[in-house]
Amino acid sequence: MSDEPQQSKGGWAPRDAGPATPKAPAAGPAAAGSGAALVLGGAPGRIGPATGHPGTHREGPLKPHGPKRPPRTGWRRAVPTWRTVLGGFLGLALLCIGGFLAGYLLVHIPPANAAAVAQSNVYLYSDGSQLARDGEVNRENVTLASIPKTVQHAVLAAEDRDFYSEPAVDPAAMIRGAWNTLIGKGKQSGSTITQQYVKNYYLGQEQTVTRKFKEFFISIKLDNEASKDQILEGYLNTSYFGRNAYGIQAAAQAYYGVDVEHLDTAQGAYLATLLNAPSAYDVVAHPQNMTRAVARWNYVLDGMVKENWLTPAERAAMRFPVPREAKPAAGMSGQRGYIVQAVKEYLISHKVLDEEALESVGGYRITTTIEKKEQQAFVNAVDDQVMSQVKKDARPADRNVRVGGASVDPDTGKVIAMYGGIDYTQQYVNNATRRDYQVGSTFKPFVFTAAVENQSMTQDGRTITPNTIYDGDSGRRVEGWQGTPYAPQNEDKEDYGPITVRDATDDSVNAVYAQMAADVGPDNVKSTAIRLGIPENTPDLSASPSIALGTATASVLDMAQAYATLANHGRYGGATLVEKVTRQGESISLPRQQTRQAVSRASADTTTWMLQSVVEDGTGSAAQAAGRPAAGKTGTAEHDTAAWFAGYTPDLATVVVVMGQNPVTGEHTSLHGALGLPRVSGGGYPARVWAQYTHAALVGKDVQDFELELAEGADEPDPFEEWAEEEWYRRNEGLPGAPGQKPGAKPSKKPGDKPGDKKGQKKGTTPPKPGQTAGRTQPPTQGAPQGAPQGQTPGLTGGARPQSPRQPQGGTGEIRPQAPTAGGTQGGPGGTTDGGGTGGPQGRATPPGRD
Repeated sequence: MSDEPQQSKGGWAPRDAGPATPKAPAAGPAAAGSGAALVLGGAPGRIGPATGHPGTHREGPLKPHGPKRPPRTGWRRAVPTWRTVLGGFLGLALLCIGGFLAGYLLVHIPPANAAAVAQSNVYLYSDGSQLARDGEVNRENVTLASIPKTVQHAVLAAEDRDFYSEPAVDPAAMIRGAWNTLIGKGKQSGSTITQQYVKNYYLGQEQTVTRKFKEFFISIKLDNEASKDQILEGYLNTSYFGRNAYGIQAAAQAYYGVDVEHLDTAQGAYLATLLNAPSAYDVVAHPQNMTRAVARWNYVLDGMVKENWLTPAERAAMRFPVPREAKPAAGMSGQRGYIVQAVKEYLISHKVLDEEALESVGGYRITTTIEKKEQQAFVNAVDDQVMSQVKKDARPADRNVRVGGASVDPDTGKVIAMYGGIDYTQQYVNNATRRDYQVGSTFKPFVFTAAVENQSMTQDGRTITPNTIYDGDSGRRVEGWQGTPYAPQNEDKEDYGPITVRDATDDSVNAVYAQMAADVGPDNVKSTAIRLGIPENTPDLSASPSIALGTATASVLDMAQAYATLANHGRYGGATLVEKVTRQGESISLPRQQTRQAVSRASADTTTWMLQSVVEDGTGSAAQAAGRPAAGKTGTAEHDTAAWFAGYTPDLATVVVVMGQNPVTGEHTSLHGALGLPRVSGGGYPARVWAQYTHAALVGKDVQDFELELAEGADEPDPFEEWAEEEWYRRNEGLPGAPGQKPGAKPSKKPGDKPGDKKGQKKGTTPPKPGQTAGRTQPPTQGAPQGAPQGQTPGLTGGARPQSPRQPQGGTGEIRPQAPTAGGTQGGPGGTTDGGGTGGPQGRATPPGRD
């Protein structure tokens, strides 16, 4: 057999090494001295003699290279070999790498959890102080730029000083934190700010392996996708600081009553301290923990010095900033809920925000026009004048008493105060914005304004001015109206006879204003009211003579807007409740307020001139207690379910209403017997509230007088003035021939000069009252007045032949009148028709009466 390697059946293989088989010496010199086979695998140069190559010759059998290793016994068998350790380590490394890759690929950044994005809307007074906050979560997100750098550094010093240089996760810190927790140094998570933010924003607070697993991978992914500033901003907006404050803005308000941008370094360091143990470190709630809290606060400040974020001198000057007392959440109690409700309705109706944005998204910072001092003054006035008189146990009617009010700055249209009810948590409906109570005679000034604006005339062709004489008898049929006959009653069915528009306004004579509405045209009256500020869709704002009696159910705020237009010389600006809206520092655009001249200045100013008399001499005299020049009008709803006073000074328009409503059924109820009075009138409690509030709201402001420019001929006497005086005198003095005189029938006041009347008309002063003539002590000369055809007594409502002021003179009215009673008698020339009354507006039994 050859000495060359042999090929086995399974492939090539060398021959087995073993003792050499002796062979015959080979021929030739190459075989000399050789008897060993070729050794494969020997050292280089080691070639057997048969090869003829140089090498070393080793005789005898081939021996192993070292001693055989003894088997592992005893405890050594339990110790892994280095090969096992190395293999295990490599396997574990591969497993970890695979697990990391799998986790990174499988775990995605989820949407934010609902609690993390929930924010409250914050409502502010006009001065920026907090009015209310809605929503379940007390959170208001802010941008990082609005947080002072020193406050940011304080948080980093407390929680993660290497935040800007470290990776998203710190395994060493996690292990260290777990160890410290294990040995009793307090609960320490070892999480970076990124991990804490992920827990707050994307996950939750549960302590599970699954949550920690997700937190780890989401943090790494987030660190690759978001900047460090974005992560820090999110962390500061989602962290809990105690006192139900989520986010640093809510914490700044909860502990120091300021917005975050106004925090100083010491305050910021205390808020950073709270992150470690919010409840425990609240030194107001837990004064026993003051030492621990101060120690933690010092730790934060020392860390800021160490990181060169604070100088040693600044650090030495720091004093511990004790937080203020905890205050209950500014919820919806008291007037807050009513104001918030009105503001939301304003934002939605003006398409600034939709309901979903306000209710579901939140986070809006809404600065209202409400002024804190004026708002409190309104509440005080209602409490002092009305609520203090309520005795629910002694008087069942007092259980139904409700109050509403609104106050508007005529120059700007800003609503500066609002009273919606006793308490939003007890009575949900806002009495300042509801539209279900008749406004009564507070609507009458709009009728007169329409008359002046349209240069309207009576049925017999006389221009309507404050001095125009009308028939003021109760139940007289309205002339010139082609609809259903209408003959409204005055309060208590009182007959006033010939009476000027001014006096009819002072005493709120229904018969005069129903006729005036027909003279002006109900459509003109309606359009004028709308231009002044009454919404076009106001319930029962119908174009008929009954519009004059206030059958429309405008809200208190609507009426305040309309009266503000009169106070602003006929210029309408639209009432507004909102000054500014922002979200996370970005402003939301508001509708631009557009002012327009609703009616001419002369029309508005002439109305104001006439309404001053209501306060000076009429049903609104209680308003004089405000101590300011004022104009106003009282009103009473049908069946006495509401009593109104609407008035204004040159710089403030305010409307107050006292309502009756059953607290259980919600049904409108009469105010008869309420507040200890047989009847509640607009000149009573509403006017008193108005006076006290107006006085308080204008304290410290200069007294302003009305600067009025009257319509041409506004102070001219009526051509029939002398005849009207004669008729009045006959009724009251019982002169012979007094037609159909009733005992006690009288006009509102005797014509004639009054002490203190101003003479002459000058811009900037109050002109003389219309209809004032030289006083008299003797009866007037009987006969026709100057200007009337000789021998003819003028009618008050048209027609060539003289007729009684109370005698229906043709034409029809809007409301179905009651048929005259069978016992009614027709007087002689100039006689009366007794018993011919009517129901109230729209055929109801009782009309709005004297106010």
